[in-house]
Amino acid sequence: MKTNKSILHNTSLFSGSLFFILFSLVFFSCAEISNTKYLKLAHGLDSSHPVHKGMVFMQERLAEKSNGTLQIEIYPSQQLGTERQALELLQIGSLAMTKVSGAVMENFSPKIKCLSLPYVFRDREHTYKVQDSDVGRELLIQSEKYWLRGLGYFDAGQRSFYTKEKSIMTPDDLKGMKIRVQESVMAMNLVRALGGAPTPISWGELYTALQQGVVDGAENNPPSFVSSRHYEICKYYSLNEHTAVPDLLVIGTVAWNRLSSQEQNWVQEAADEAIDYQRKVWVAAEQEALETVKAAGVTVTRPDKTVFAEKTRSLLDEYKDDPEMYELIRRIQNVR
Repeated sequence: MKTNKSILHNTSLFSGSLFFILFSLVFFSCAEISNTKYLKLAHGLDSSHPVHKGMVFMQERLAEKSNGTLQIEIYPSQQLGTERQALELLQIGSLAMTKVSGAVMENFSPKIKCLSLPYVFRDREHTYKVQDSDVGRELLIQSEKYWLRGLGYFDAGQRSFYTKEKSIMTPDDLKGMKIRVQESVMAMNLVRALGGAPTPISWGELYTALQQGVVDGAENNPPSFVSSRHYEICKYYSLNEHTAVPDLLVIGTVAWNRLSSQEQNWVQEAADEAIDYQRKVWVAAEQEALETVKAAGVTVTRPDKTVFAEKTRSLLDEYKDDPEMYELIRRIQNVR
């Protein structure tokens, strides 16, 4: 009997110890999971796009900085909706972050439209300097009153026209043509000033719209022209480079305010590093994209940009009656 009691006692001790070990493993595993915060980031670009690669870089850097306690989950290709829908989800706190074109952002934060003005930037270097300047940072933060906080600008290159039937060498070539634009008053005014008929269509619907003749062409940067496969339909790409509308990395203030000051610093640092990385990736991707479309039979031309700039100068002059906006434009032009 003693032996049996001893066996029972030892078995009981073993079972208790095993239970404690298992309980501890489950408890601490759950604690680790519960201590990890996830930020959902949704956007409309393909996962091969250089801007998406910038967001992946940020995802990796944030995980490293936080030792895995703060992580980003990325949902590309409009999985969670259009750019406008993503911004609305940020405002109510159902989504943490998004990448959105400045042209769409202006519907939520009106002053951003100064970045969509035609030929307001002299070149790529000037664009970067403006984005990194006081005026660039002010534009990111001023959207907080709309429950949206800008973290930085991704390079989205210069936007140019691509069409199905002919090259666009002068503004006159756009007359009578339906050109897809983003949901942006500035983008519509630009195409209208050049003589075309602006037609807002969501990015995800554009391939079919081009195929079916709903529009005669569109305008975008080289990597987006390739990743969207629009070059399969539009065989003319005219690099007039009318705007350099950036992509904005945005976090909702609901999500931002849920983070500690340390976590906010990690997010901003990771964003800054991702922006530096993405700018380098962009330049290479742009050159590769132009080579790709040429190999696919697209006629790539470089029209005289001064003709387009002169035709759209009135869009800048209109803001002389708006002292606040005109001052923003003046500050952008004066960045050296």
